Amino acid sequence: MGILLLIVGQIIFIHATIWYIIALALKRNDVADIAWGLGFFWVALYAALAMPVTPFNFLVYVFVGIWALRLSAHIGIRNYRKKQEDFRYRKWREEWGKTFLWRTYLQVFLLQGLFQIIIAAPLLVAANSGHDFLAYLLMPSQPDAIFYGRYAEFTFITGSMVWITGFLFQAIGDYQLARFAKTKQPGQIIQTGLWRYSRHPNYFGEIVMWWGIWLMVGILPYGLWAIVSPLTITFLLAKVSGVPMLEAKYKGNPAFEAYKKRTPALFPWFPKKEKA
Repeated sequence: MGILLLIVGQIIFIHATIWYIIALALKRNDVADIAWGLGFFWVALYAALAMPVTPFNFLVYVFVGIWALRLSAHIGIRNYRKKQEDFRYRKWREEWGKTFLWRTYLQVFLLQGLFQIIIAAPLLVAANSGHDFLAYLLMPSQPDAIFYGRYAEFTFITGSMVWITGFLFQAIGDYQLARFAKTKQPGQIIQTGLWRYSRHPNYFGEIVMWWGIWLMVGILPYGLWAIVSPLTITFLLAKVSGVPMLEAKYKGNPAFEAYKKRTPALFPWFPKKEKA
């Protein structure tokens, strides 16, 4: 596991440095959002090509790869249409002043790389287990082995279904938001489709996907420790770089404040009825 972690760290470091150079060339630090998913794609690709592969851990790589490519493509198209840097990165550009160059490298790209390594923990578990992945799912016919084999099958299938649910939430939520953005008027807030039940269904979907990936590998060696992955992405999106930073943009907007009172931030639920 140590050598695997070292190699993955090198992959992410090179990836982060290349995207830092791209950001400087384009004068747009929001390319970091495109780089986010692609970092996981390279880790999954490395694991699939360089480590022992079974149909089961290969499915983990495929799930992560599909999510990563779809998300990066979606953000890339969105950024291209916006023609200007995302407001969050633009604010940092203004605040950091003369320290902008090195703080961008450390606090945007390398810090993102560190989180990518942490959140990629289930991928490392799947890659490190190799043929053990198959063994855990196809145990010999012994009482204890049958129990663990059936438990592994259950968690793997459950994790797959959880991942699919999360992927649909994120993909559909992103599609609905992109369609709304084409016709919205200044100050308008999307409140239809999945956005009627959650203020951030795309973030909810990403969180659910990583819980699903962890469930798929949780029974494997080091699998329990890999829970750091879904815990980290949940914390980041719910408390740090996701919901709080995005909603700060709409603070004081009457439409958003009303929307916020009746609609859950992440976990989808029926909206509260407005008081007469």
